[in-house]
Amino acid sequence: MSDPIIAVRHVTKRVTDSSGTLTILDDIDFSLQARESAAIVGASGSGKSTLLSLIAGLDTPTEGTVVLAGEDLFALDEDARAAVRARRVGFVFQSFQLLPNLTALENVMLPLELLGRPGARAAATEMLGRVGLGERLRHYPRVLSGGEQQRVALARAFVVEPAVLLADEPTGSLDFATGERVMGLMFDMNREAGTTLVLVTHDRGIAARCDRQLHIEAGRLVT
Repeated sequence: MSDPIIAVRHVTKRVTDSSGTLTILDDIDFSLQARESAAIVGASGSGKSTLLSLIAGLDTPTEGTVVLAGEDLFALDEDARAAVRARRVGFVFQSFQLLPNLTALENVMLPLELLGRPGARAAATEMLGRVGLGERLRHYPRVLSGGEQQRVALARAFVVEPAVLLADEPTGSLDFATGERVMGLMFDMNREAGTTLVLVTHDRGIAARCDRQLHIEAGRLVT
């Protein structure tokens, strides 16, 4: 078997304040192969989003490490981790995280421009057409519906051809029917692109569509 695309190795996360030390994650250890999909599930406050942030290298563990696409993230400095994210990771957030002063097209072009890739406009235009927004290229986020904004976010995530897609409650701000359409599109695009998907969700139906479910209870991975 080839090396995993994501390897979370004995990761523990603790925070300390005036009330003492709180263990958010406790000795989390698992790996995912390329093209695999996994849902991180558990009650609110169980550590799901913290785990996703650690996989992305956006947060640092107290113990352990994460290897992402062959890079030991926490052997790198912050700038080097950011460079790995830019090249290898796409993100989809509950709150869309679109830049309000940029059009749909400009939002999707931005990660390509930051990477210095040629043909950003053409690639972004094609990707927005893929998500059904070919007629909305020049619209700003404020005039787009929630479902349309999340489709722009999907286009932005996939346009860099990431090895890994990380999604944090991607339907949390959408009504059920819109969320179903967005998730169907995300799974279709993920399968076509051969991307490894890790998503945090409370929705059992969405979790069941993934190859694996990672259950977090009180900061621990349970089977």
